[in-house]
Amino acid sequence: MKSESVRNSITFLLMCIFGLIMIYPLIWLFTASFKSNEEIFGSLSLWPNQFLWDGYTKGWLGSGQYSFSLFFMNTFKLVIPTVIFTVISSTIVAYGFARFNFPLKKLLFSLMISTLMLPNAVVIIPKYILFKNLGWLNSYLPFIVPAMLATSAFFIFMIIQFFRGLPRELDESAKMDGCNSFVILVRILLPLAMPALISAAIFQFIWTWNDFFNSLIYITSVKNFTVALGLRMALDNSTSVAWNQVLAMSVVAVVPCILVFFFAQKYFVEGISTTGIKG
Repeated sequence: MKSESVRNSITFLLMCIFGLIMIYPLIWLFTASFKSNEEIFGSLSLWPNQFLWDGYTKGWLGSGQYSFSLFFMNTFKLVIPTVIFTVISSTIVAYGFARFNFPLKKLLFSLMISTLMLPNAVVIIPKYILFKNLGWLNSYLPFIVPAMLATSAFFIFMIIQFFRGLPRELDESAKMDGCNSFVILVRILLPLAMPALISAAIFQFIWTWNDFFNSLIYITSVKNFTVALGLRMALDNSTSVAWNQVLAMSVVAVVPCILVFFFAQKYFVEGISTTGIKG
């Protein structure tokens, strides 16, 4: 009994140490936002010797013409529709693969899964040409419209796995009560699949929020920049970079992702732990 208690204490201590190591970059990022350039690059101390409180106020103003309030608003305009449409379209496609039999089902499913092996570098040029011909460049349509068309095979597969873990007897009972396929999906399967849907929403929110490469490719004007592009623009100044302002805006940029994960972590863990179960 005593040895088990000691083992649990050691395990808890190691987990705390590992947790501190993982969270240290965020702690440094926050404290460095109050330091001067000289102290950021010339001192190893985590705690600032002299606090500079103007990093957040001046950093939020950005270049003067465009502030981070605009960049945050643009990011929400891009992220929220993308997340909503990704979850809706992926759920519909996953429901079809998980609950219906139709011609070429296995072939179509294999083609869908095979898209997971395509790196973004392979498809970025064809996508750019397509969106340019459609006149969608410098807008958020290259992100929103593909989300409406269920182009995320990862989320489709994840939701399929969750649907497969739900007994088909639920569908049969609902059909005996006169429910059609749409009603079964909306009133029976979706409430049960909420952990998987929230997990997909969290993943898509964080990935889209932090996306820099695709935003850089498709968005050209500063007035449509996202937070990621706004942070990069702060490093393009011809004068010396005020790193405390850049780090301060980096802290603000990660706050939405942290809050989303913090408030939805219960459903996230449950969704991840159950999407691989097949009943």
